Formats: sequence, C-alpha cells, structure tokens
Amino acid sequence: MVDDAPARGVEPIGIRPPLTPAPADPTPLLGPPAPTDRLRGWLVAIGLAVLGGVLRFAGLGYPTDGGTPVFDEKHYVPQAWQMVRNGGVEDNPGYELVVHPPLGKQLIALGELAFGYNGVGWRAAAALAGTLCVLLIVRATRRLTRSTLLGGIAGVLLICDGMSHVQSRMGMLDIFSALFVLAAFATLVRDRDDVRERMAVVLAGGRVRDSPYGPRYGVRWWRLATGVLLGLGCAVKWSGVYWLVAFAALTLIWDLTARRAAGVQRPWMGTLVRDVAPAAWALALVPVLAYLSGWWAWFGSETSIDRHAVGTGVGADGPWSFVPTTLRSLWHYSSHVLAFHSGLDTPPGEPHPWESKPWTWPMGLRPMLYYYASGEDVGGCDGSECVSAVMLVGTPALWWAAIPVLAWSVWRVVTRSDWRYAAVLVGYAAGVLPWLLNIDRQMYYFYMTPVAPFLIMATVLVMGEILGRARASAERRQTGLLVVALWVGAVVANFAWLWPILVGSPITPDQWNAQLWLPSWR
Repeated sequence: MVDDAPARGVEPIGIRPPLTPAPADPTPLLGPPAPTDRLRGWLVAIGLAVLGGVLRFAGLGYPTDGGTPVFDEKHYVPQAWQMVRNGGVEDNPGYELVVHPPLGKQLIALGELAFGYNGVGWRAAAALAGTLCVLLIVRATRRLTRSTLLGGIAGVLLICDGMSHVQSRMGMLDIFSALFVLAAFATLVRDRDDVRERMAVVLAGGRVRDSPYGPRYGVRWWRLATGVLLGLGCAVKWSGVYWLVAFAALTLIWDLTARRAAGVQRPWMGTLVRDVAPAAWALALVPVLAYLSGWWAWFGSETSIDRHAVGTGVGADGPWSFVPTTLRSLWHYSSHVLAFHSGLDTPPGEPHPWESKPWTWPMGLRPMLYYYASGEDVGGCDGSECVSAVMLVGTPALWWAAIPVLAWSVWRVVTRSDWRYAAVLVGYAAGVLPWLLNIDRQMYYFYMTPVAPFLIMATVLVMGEILGRARASAERRQTGLLVVALWVGAVVANFAWLWPILVGSPITPDQWNAQLWLPSWR
C-alpha cells in the first residue's frame, strides 16, 4: 500500500508556506495605548503654552540699539520692513545681500505691520512662534511617550531652555525654522500612528495576506501636512532640506516595520511597491510647491530682485529654455544666495568673535553675546554702574546632560530598536551632522535652535526610563519621581538664575561675572 501523504518535515511540491505568520492580535502592531485623559492633555498643553507666551512676550521691546535692531536682527528686520512697504518683497536690488528665502522675513513683517517698526513689532512673530513650539512639543512628546505627565515636562523644559527663550525674543529666522521642523515631526509621528491603526483594521479583518505586498494605505493626510510644513521650513532657511531628507527616510523605515509587524509576506518589496511613490509625492513634490508658495510676493511683483533676469542676467535660450522664465529667474536669484553661503568661510586668523563649531554645540560650550551695555547710562541695579546683556546660552542643567542623554538614546536604539529614541535622534542628527561636512564655514550656536526640541524630547524619554513602568513597585516609582523632580527643578532654577542675561535686565558687574560660568562664555 502506497502512502500518498508527504514525508514528515517535507512540504508538497508547489505549495509555499507563509513566510511570516500574521499576528492574530493587532496590539503588538499598535504598541501601548494612547492616554485616555484627552481633555487634560489639551489643558496641560494650552496652559503651558500660555505660560511660555507670557514669559516670551514680557518686556519684548527691550533691548534695542538706540531704537534699532541688535546683532543679526540688523539683517532681517529692515528687510521685513521693506516687505511691509512693498507688498511682501525686498526693494533694494543694489544691496544684493538677500541670503535666505522670504518666508521668515514675511512673518517678521506681519509683526511690524501690527505693532510698528519697534522692538515689539519686529519680535512679535518670533515670540508667537516660540509659544507655539511649547504647545507642539507637549503634544508630540505625549504621543511619543503615551504620557501626559512626560508631555508636560517637555513643555516645562522648552519654556526654561535659554536658547529657545532668547531666540523667541529676537527678530531672526531660526525660531521659525524650529516651529516648522517641530510641527513636521509632530505630524510625522501622528502619521505613523495613523498608518498602524489602518494596518490593524486590515489585520483584524484577516485581509493582510490578500497581497504579498500588503495593503495600500490610501491618502495619508498627516504625511501630506508634514510635506507642507517641511517645504515652508525650507522657505525660511534652506537648512530645512536636512530634515526633509531625514524625515523622508524615517517614514519609509516606519512603513517597512509596520508591514513586517503585520506579517506581510514581502515587506521590503511591499514598501518599495506601495510606499515609495506616495512618499515621493508627499515629501518631494508637495514640499517644492510649499517652498515656491513662500515666494508669492516675488512672483507677483514686476520690480522684485532678478524677477526678469532671463534675457538680461541669464540667456533666454539654451537647454533649459523649456522651463518657464519666472522659475529660471528664481533659480538665478537663488544662485546669488548659494554663492554667498558658499563663500562664507572663516578667514584664516580672523574668526568671528562668537563663531563656534558643531562639536561645541551639544553642550552649548560657546554661547553668543547678542547685546551688551554698561556704565552710568544703564540704570536699575543696586550699584553705581550696571550691566545690561543678552546672551544666547542653553540652560546648563539641560544642555550639559546632552552627551549621556544622546549616548543612552543610541544604546536604546541599538539594543532595543526603540523607535521613539530613533525618531528623536534622526531629528537631532539632521540639525548637526550636515554642518560637519564643511568645517571651514562660519557657523554659530544659534543654528541649534531647531535642534533644541529634539534634545528636550530625548531628555524626557530618559526621564521616563527613570520614572519606571506604571507596574513597578511603589518604592521604585517614588525614587524615580524624586530624581526626575530634582532634575526638572534644577532646570527651572537654572533658568531663573540666567534670566537677567536672557532678557537684558540691569545687573551689577559682579552679578554679570557670576553669570559667566565657563571661560568660553566670555
């Protein structure tokens, strides 16, 4: 008698077993549940944003340089005022030192339009942007950690970060970059959750194996919002492209891991077939359109700089003649900006007095002095002579812990594949690593303004580890809570100590010297 059954351990010819069994329970795919205290989460975020706004708007008009802007405000504030008078465009073609796209200056111009050409007017938009950053970091961190408490701690730390505070009170561009980058990160994390929620529905319906590539997700509105925000970030400063590339890679990795977690038979090919093209649409084409929208006034003006460069500064013929003349003129105009940045190197033996290099940035070892006045003309302190100064310095209780915080984050990614630490590290690295490619270029500590929220989120993730899991023993939780409370309290106290040199309050020379903790701060 012949046994037609296949031998044990041998599969019949022509039958392929599933490569990865689909999980029956979508919980591993979704991860920990979102907090249920929705109302309290919003109240915490809004309350902290209001507190941050009060601190950022308080005394916003001081200091000025005899009624004029201070430090690099002198570049952007007058250009913004030109926009107020000329429908959104700079009006000085002979100046030709337009070194950044227009959106950030247009935002400054809105404040000047509302409050006039004064300290409050040219800083109001920055203060509002800094306030919105507090709201965003609370919401983004709450989603990362699934904890309203940790989200609130992130908001407190951002409020008390000296760098973020000072940049929120300056008519410069970097706080707007921080706003758009942080908002893009928040929407990207929201998109990750949305994708996994959609995949969970497919998984629960038993349809994950309908195709070896897995399901299509449909329109991903949160990722489209990410593309818009990153494009607007590039319309403030071109450095926004660093986060555009980094976040595009991050979202594709998340798509791959979602397909693998759901048990898709061919997750790599599924990501290539299903996800790459939509990602290119959302994070390539959409950002370009958003970037060009920042040039609306330049396109609409007949007298904007290089608006009609084709035929004068640029030949009308050639291999690119099929491109509309307006876009070719914008390309020519942008080449002037690129030429400026390409030549912005440190002269040998003549560095800028407040220049710094990227390896000093993580701990803020070389802050920047934006404003300084002393003598009898400065009153309001207890001595006969007073000092009024504004220094861009990250709160040491926060920034000096950066190296161990980043090291722990890398460890968690390597040993536990913790996506939360990986996401924060990607955002942090995108703002630091590209600057290492050309160390001869002039660089400044304020480039870290968009990076500061990622340092804070990494710090809060570490604080979450210190707090311990909810099911840990009472003693363990109490000890963790004490350590975190002391750390947060140290940041708040450190911020209060630095307050005079963050806002320019008059202090005595002895008090000024007591604020300068390191030789590199002088």
